[in-house]
Amino acid sequence: MFVCKRNSCRSQMAEGFARTLGEGKVAVSSSGLEASRVHPTVIEVMQEVGIDITHQTSDPLNNFSPDDYDAVVSLCGCGVNLPEAWLLRGVFEDWEVGVGCVNNASYYRI
Repeated sequence: MFVCKRNSCRSQMAEGFARTLGEGKVAVSSSGLEASRVHPTVIEVMQEVGIDITHQTSDPLNNFSPDDYDAVVSLCGCGVNLPEAWLLRGVFEDWEVGVGCVNNASYYRI
């Protein structure tokens, strides 16, 4: 489970990369402390690298059960705001990856 504040940019990109690179090896989801939308700029940038995330949706964390996940990666340093059950998964990482969504596609290019 990739978690971010609004499940709009960073977590959507992480889900797209993990789905593509881990196809047949891992099951992956993303969510936010609140739901929003999949940001159009992120969709554009992912398409540039051959990954289609147009089917992904922005979902709130409370739509999921922590018992269904072995690993949780927070991408915005929001781990301190997650319910304890999510922090106790087999793997928990609290990364702070950049800022939230921006409209400049260059920001997301690697």
